[in-house]
Amino acid sequence: MSKLSRNPKYHNIFGIGILLLLAIIVLLPLIIVFITSFTTVETSPGNTSEQSWSFVYYRDAWQRGKFLLAFWNSTIVALAVTAFQIFTSALAGYALARLKFRGKQALLLVVLATLVIPFQLLVIPIFLVLKWGNLINTYGALILPTAVNGFGIFLLRQFFLTIPVELEEAATLDGANRLQILWRVMLPLARPALVTLFLFTFIAEWNDLFKPLVFTTRPELRTVQLALAEFQEQFTNNWSLMMAAVTIATLPVMILFLIGQRQFIRGIATTGIKN
Repeated sequence: MSKLSRNPKYHNIFGIGILLLLAIIVLLPLIIVFITSFTTVETSPGNTSEQSWSFVYYRDAWQRGKFLLAFWNSTIVALAVTAFQIFTSALAGYALARLKFRGKQALLLVVLATLVIPFQLLVIPIFLVLKWGNLINTYGALILPTAVNGFGIFLLRQFFLTIPVELEEAATLDGANRLQILWRVMLPLARPALVTLFLFTFIAEWNDLFKPLVFTTRPELRTVQLALAEFQEQFTNNWSLMMAAVTIATLPVMILFLIGQRQFIRGIATTGIKN
């Protein structure tokens, strides 16, 4: 065996090199988008093209796409849906993890079954319900259809199962009821899972195009993804302008993920498959 293969230092360098190579491959599309958004092509009198760097496309994309209104609508919808899902998932997840009642396993299977049903399959009945409730072209049409999610219920249920029962028994001896135990004991300990659910839900709602496209027609309710879709139709030939718009729309969720990535990784790592 060679000295190179026996030295752990070289193994670490080799591993870091592989990870850097994979990171470059994964980030390459984002790098291309970012570089293209700053590239300005100018044609000189001699029919020669020159490339230069400029922020002009970001200014034009922000103004033409009306991203201020789109950001406002997307933020309201994403935060509202996230709050609803955390609330409903915490209650349902705790009940499925700790309460004993008849049909609990069957109910859990029903919750899991909802994960394999595409939202597009339910769009017609949801549209009819929203129309019956006069919610079409309102924030309610963008929030209520995804206010409850089976993934969030299952995620928190799995995390609650990892928390020792002795903590709840001690709280019960101190006179706490079920809701107090959930609020004061379980949820503080479930912070990594809550952050994970927050990131999943917020990013999914921010990137959602289907609900705004089907349930709204008012320009005042246009979200970020609708603005991007309209942008593509109007300015297809200007790739730099399109890439600037994509960067503007993507930047908030990237910053949000970077802020919460540590809790996100911890939540995924500690939420295992447990009966």
